[in-house]
Amino acid sequence: MDIRHLAYFSEVAKHLSFSKAAAALYVSQPSISKAIKNLEMDLGVPLFYRSTKQLELTDAGKAVLTNAQNVLESFQNLKSELNDVMEIKKGEIRIGIPPIVGAAFYSKLIIQFKAMYPEIDIRLTEVGTKMIKQGIEEGSLDVGLVCSYPKHSDGFEAMKLLKDPLMLVVHQENRLAAQPNIRISETAGEPLILYRKDFSLHDRILEEYARQGFTPKIVCESSQKDFLVELVEAKLGITFLPSKICGELGHSAVVARPLEDADICLELGLIWKSEKYAPYCVRKFIEMTQQMILHPVQAAE
Repeated sequence: MDIRHLAYFSEVAKHLSFSKAAAALYVSQPSISKAIKNLEMDLGVPLFYRSTKQLELTDAGKAVLTNAQNVLESFQNLKSELNDVMEIKKGEIRIGIPPIVGAAFYSKLIIQFKAMYPEIDIRLTEVGTKMIKQGIEEGSLDVGLVCSYPKHSDGFEAMKLLKDPLMLVVHQENRLAAQPNIRISETAGEPLILYRKDFSLHDRILEEYARQGFTPKIVCESSQKDFLVELVEAKLGITFLPSKICGELGHSAVVARPLEDADICLELGLIWKSEKYAPYCVRKFIEMTQQMILHPVQAAE
């Protein structure tokens, strides 16, 4: 049995298509088909139902897939460990960051990391917390900056970075702008400009509204901080932003007010998959993040 046969089988099972698996692996379809037949002969069981409509895994195929994925992950971990032993420091870090605060919070750290390890590629993906967790779980991301710290492990290792309360952002001519503090109940009837559904803060804000006993009128959802503020500036509604961002708005037509009766916070954290070997470059990035927390002034220089 060849490790490549397991890789080919896993890819066919993922797409339920020989042609799509061949395209994803950049090999010919006959090579894929031959590898699967050899694997079935070695194991003595059929792995797929082959029909004119769609490819399906057999019961034996499902059992083999679970074990094949474990073998492939172990093999990848072995290669990574050997690379580290041989002091091969080149690599790639795939980081998920939320558009609202990710780049602003992490830019200085990334610049510092690149200066120390110029041969390591950093690939940033801007998505919400829910998609970041999914990407780490599936293996398409190595680490992720999330806007809600995991309450349970859920298969992740996590590092707390900061907790920042949300503030209400309104146009200066809005009736709420004259108040020093705002109750959520006082926003009833105000059009709400909210984060997209793949952002954890989307659910957290709606949960707070529900706790207060009413449902807001959502007029727009976005992932971009500047767009949220511009919509408030255009008097299209109100929004919520972390206090650190509110301190740097730079829009004279909008004001930020603290919430008096709601504990809605941006709980920024770094997560990565537990019980999975982390390559050298990923470990160093996590270590530098830890140092940034312990020595924020030094990390920001």
